Amino acid sequence: MSWTGRQARRSEDTHMMISQELREKILADSALGAGNVLHRLAGYGRTPDEQVLWLDGTWRSPSGEHPEVLTLGELYEVVETYAGFYTAAGVRPADAVAIVSTSITDFALNLLALTSIGAIASLVNGNMPDEVRREFIRRQQVVGIITDAERHPVLAAQLGDEPSMLFVARHDDIQVEHRKARPEHYPFRHANSDPILISHSSGTTGIPKAAFHTHETLFHGALARLEDGQDCSTRSRLLALPGHHISAMSMTLLGLMLGAPVIHWTNSTASSVLDGIEKHKPGIAFAFTHVFTDMASEDLSKRDLSSLEAFYCSGDAAHEVHIRRLIEKGSHTVTGKDLKPKQVPGSIFIDMFGSTEAGYVLFDFGHRSGGPSLGRCIGRPMRFAQAAILSELGEMLPPGEVGRLGVKSKSLTPGFWNDNVRWHKQWLGGYFLTGDLAYRDAAGNFYHMDRTTDAIRTADGFVYSAYTEELLLREYPEIIDCTVVAVVEEGVRAGWEDDGIAEVFAFVHLVDGTEPAAEFSGDITAWVNAALSKHGLPHISGAAAVPVNQVPIGITGKVLKRVVRDQVKQFAGQERGNG
Repeated sequence: MSWTGRQARRSEDTHMMISQELREKILADSALGAGNVLHRLAGYGRTPDEQVLWLDGTWRSPSGEHPEVLTLGELYEVVETYAGFYTAAGVRPADAVAIVSTSITDFALNLLALTSIGAIASLVNGNMPDEVRREFIRRQQVVGIITDAERHPVLAAQLGDEPSMLFVARHDDIQVEHRKARPEHYPFRHANSDPILISHSSGTTGIPKAAFHTHETLFHGALARLEDGQDCSTRSRLLALPGHHISAMSMTLLGLMLGAPVIHWTNSTASSVLDGIEKHKPGIAFAFTHVFTDMASEDLSKRDLSSLEAFYCSGDAAHEVHIRRLIEKGSHTVTGKDLKPKQVPGSIFIDMFGSTEAGYVLFDFGHRSGGPSLGRCIGRPMRFAQAAILSELGEMLPPGEVGRLGVKSKSLTPGFWNDNVRWHKQWLGGYFLTGDLAYRDAAGNFYHMDRTTDAIRTADGFVYSAYTEELLLREYPEIIDCTVVAVVEEGVRAGWEDDGIAEVFAFVHLVDGTEPAAEFSGDITAWVNAALSKHGLPHISGAAAVPVNQVPIGITGKVLKRVVRDQVKQFAGQERGNG
């Protein structure tokens, strides 16, 4: 198996949607699920010499090379080789193996291999703090760990003696000859309820939740959308998503199924993703919210984004100000008055609202250049899902009233691995609680206000941090981004579920060379409060302008507001001392 000297040659996107014939063939395949996508492709007429997966150099093949692209035939060989390695190591159906990495390709290939023998891939972000990672993996009772040379010594020392552990191996332990060791009955035949993957939440509040998905749940949403004639694009897609997250895996599987070129891009810094777009010229770019936020802060006039038709944003709701900077670029297809397709300037931004537990995004809302400004609208639930705004007693709230966002769907995780208590506490009134606060309007559109952990109870009422951040960004073009947090006395809790009272503080990140209007004499707090007063919102106690790189982020790029709160306390203390 050698890729030496072969060039990646991705053809231009000449077809935008799968054929009706292929769509019908996929929907008629009753055996298809997330656990066997790769092994169903031959039945759809796909050929081994078709190039399907473009790589970013973070993956090392069993023969020691770093190919730029894999054909379908080569992908089969790699997966069979990995499957042979795991079989030789003693992995059997229903066993879980931890994949500890940061490479999106590492996660994808190990997932394909483990599911091909009926095992379960536990995807673990390699940047997780050592002690948190140790406890997260230990609770799952995995039979093995595969990782890179850098992380191997620590993982072997921490977990090598666990009773369930058969091996702690490195990726370079997998050799070409392992292909011969794959099981006699290969590939494994899944039932819908068979677990195939364990993924974790961001872990911004402690040990991450280990949500698992099955052969059915991880692909239920994708197939339901396909049935509706949605998400059928064969445009090439660049995935700058965290490799351990279900969104990266489900979008890889969906791309393979549709015959859409899939481009893995592990480095999700804004400049790197822009480099990837210029290099590969994808039709669609997938990333988390913070990546697009950072991209919107770049000088996009110096970048070639002409290939893009759409940005797909996974995770938390994005801020509209950042969205509008991005959709000025690229172009998309519309149907003209003559009922013929035509290209118009500007891309589409699809804000996909979901979570690790959801299995697939449950809401999406499309933003287009010149379209209406709807703030933090996340749209309506997709056909395969239901949603409600709930009171603390699990009662449905009327339009316009903020409450807990609850969802129902066959795509939801069946539970948290080895953690039933945590799982059952996340249900209310028959709905799974996403951990978000929202409201709906009379037309059935839902609007995201905040995370339940980030809402702030003040003497003047609740301050919704995400909503407040959105408002400040919309009011002041001088602000690139901002973070709003609570300041409380030691031992006091002032969140959505608490009785304490907090003050509110904001860190704002200004465009280089800008400052508040002269009338505020450099007073950031007064400047921020002027915007809040304009909209009838409670004032904050303090604000400061800080560089973006001073705000701590977690392993998935989310702002660690619990750490920011500690920073604010220190800052506020210094200010009082200076006063």
